Amino acid sequence: MKEIDGDLIKLASEGEFDVIIHGCNCQCQMGKGIALTVKNKYPAAYAADCATEKGSREKLGTYSSVEVTSGGYRFVIVNAYTQFHWRGAGVKADYEAIQSVMQKIKADFPGKRIGYPLIGAGLASGDWQVISNIINDQLMGENHTLVRFKP
Repeated sequence: MKEIDGDLIKLASEGEFDVIIHGCNCQCQMGKGIALTVKNKYPAAYAADCATEKGSREKLGTYSSVEVTSGGYRFVIVNAYTQFHWRGAGVKADYEAIQSVMQKIKADFPGKRIGYPLIGAGLASGDWQVISNIINDQLMGENHTLVRFKP
């Protein structure tokens, strides 16, 4: 895993990534964090989320996606279903779902430049050490980068 500081959305619109991933809940709510930025800047990504069944546990470990153009560059936004809900205290990140979705991403986007934030470790309160190990294991051999948010 490469690590850089920056703005994932801005970097994608400058051609740095072919695919960007952000964690989503299964309730079709993109109300905070990077999900809210994605929803506001790329309504098609939110529409892809809303096209899935709201509140379905079956979504855990899967994703919806859309290809967008921004800044003259095309890239795919992946809405990764890594938590069931957003309410309440405690860890909402689902480590098995993170593992499953990363397996699917590796299979579906081989050889692509993949960027992501601290998936599951921000608002979902997951343990980044555990999550980063999962991501490294599942995306082994791929060009993937953690973008720590710095405007």
